[in-house]
Amino acid sequence: MKGMVDRKLLERSVLEVLTVPNPGQSPGDFLRQVFEERRLPVAEQNPCLREDEAINRILNREVLLLVDGEPRMLALAITSFPKRSIEEAPNEIVIRGPREAFVEDLETNLTMLRRRIKSPSFKVEFMQFGKQTQTQTAITYIQGICQDQLVAEVKRRLADIEIDGVLGTSYLQEMIEDNPYSPFPQLQYTERPDLVTAALLEGRIVIQVDGTPIAILAPVTIFTLLQSPEDYYQRYVAASWIRYIRYIFTLISLLLPSFYVAVTTFHPDIIPERLLVTIASSREVVPFPALLEAFIMELSFEALREASLRIPKAIGQAVSIIGALIIGTAAVEAGIVSAAMVIIVSLTGIASFIIPHYDLGLAFRLLRFPIMILAGAFGLIGIACGLLLLYIHMLELRSFGVPYMAPLAPLRPNDLKDTLGRAPWWAMRTRPSFEGAHGRQSKAARAWAKPSEEGE
Repeated sequence: MKGMVDRKLLERSVLEVLTVPNPGQSPGDFLRQVFEERRLPVAEQNPCLREDEAINRILNREVLLLVDGEPRMLALAITSFPKRSIEEAPNEIVIRGPREAFVEDLETNLTMLRRRIKSPSFKVEFMQFGKQTQTQTAITYIQGICQDQLVAEVKRRLADIEIDGVLGTSYLQEMIEDNPYSPFPQLQYTERPDLVTAALLEGRIVIQVDGTPIAILAPVTIFTLLQSPEDYYQRYVAASWIRYIRYIFTLISLLLPSFYVAVTTFHPDIIPERLLVTIASSREVVPFPALLEAFIMELSFEALREASLRIPKAIGQAVSIIGALIIGTAAVEAGIVSAAMVIIVSLTGIASFIIPHYDLGLAFRLLRFPIMILAGAFGLIGIACGLLLLYIHMLELRSFGVPYMAPLAPLRPNDLKDTLGRAPWWAMRTRPSFEGAHGRQSKAARAWAKPSEEGE
């Protein structure tokens, strides 16, 4: 495979050795030295007997040696291809922690983990996915710390997958989740080796795919998704305070527009008189009800947020900030929306950026709209009903059998030291308990399971 093989090493270690004349050597001696005694100066040599295996070896960047009249083939690992150097994680920046992040090469990523975990209990098992891509996937865990039931469950769900190609961990993530129809992510992803190492030491399992720097971790709870790597590099007092702020603003990002709509529409009597006069005067010229006004502003903010991600980085930030300022000011002056609604939407947008995990923040952004509809229809009672339904759904949700609301529901007092706040390191002497990791087969895995013999 030209471009994926080290040509210089191939010439020096294989071609030069094979072309050196040896008058006293018989063909049998030559075959024995090459295929049995491994005399070629190549570290990794794998014999092949089947044609399909040999083709897969070539497609996996190995060199295949064939000898006329000899049924055996020899695959030589002489791989070399361009790859990105190790850089800082662009989406998971910390102040005091390590700066390196995973790259697209699986072996490099595993090396970064092995450099941190110097234990023979650190296990790596390989699988391949995709009929056309043959993507190599690594399952990593620490034997003795990770539950055997969790390892078996992950392997079983992955073994049920049948797909033409896997280009990233997100392909596997959607197929092995317990509930693929839930807006909440049931697996965690990261590109930080230190976070993956911490997860392995907690007894979790990690899945990495060749060709992507993103690793997925299982199982996960909602409190795990609300934790940031920075929490463990700051002193526990500051980390706990920042975590409390994060929880408060998570609720604000979900409920603030709905609360404004409910109060201004159904419960203006609970607003202080001076504030009520200010809000009423700002809404006097607005032609839309509060619910429609909130929808217009929220959708506009989501469009600006998405546009800032797609615009080239050189102008993306400037366009998003200037666009928000100009559109917001013009909308208020034109009487389309009130100044109070602009403030509410801005605070909501800022609060949503505080959530460390992007998929969890996206889930709260999606849930914000149905709760706004309930608030516009039933007021505070509608918000209460929406929160109740959301809480019931989260109680039923599982991540590889682990309750999504653990350790609060069910209550596990030993795990509360690293939930709402963070206890000092000398007080956290036990690992989190991931009970129930042998849950039933996921809906996604059943949907993508291999067909039976009857073709069903």
